[in-house]
Amino acid sequence: MIFNLNGAEYIELIKLLKLLHIAESGGHAKIMVEEGEAKLNGVVEYRKRAKLRPGDLVVTSGKEISIAL
Repeated sequence: MIFNLNGAEYIELIKLLKLLHIAESGGHAKIMVEEGEAKLNGVVEYRKRAKLRPGDLVVTSGKEISIAL
């Protein structure tokens, strides 16, 4: 799956999870990240507000999300 930033510089990890309906809510997205359920560029990411930029790859819940412009 490709997520386009549409002119934005970045998107925060929890906002991406919520926007793509991978998480049911912002609170659920935070719990997912705290429990190590998301990988950013192959490394488990625990920062809820990690800034995702073009070229980043997020893997969570069996989905791969590539960040693009």
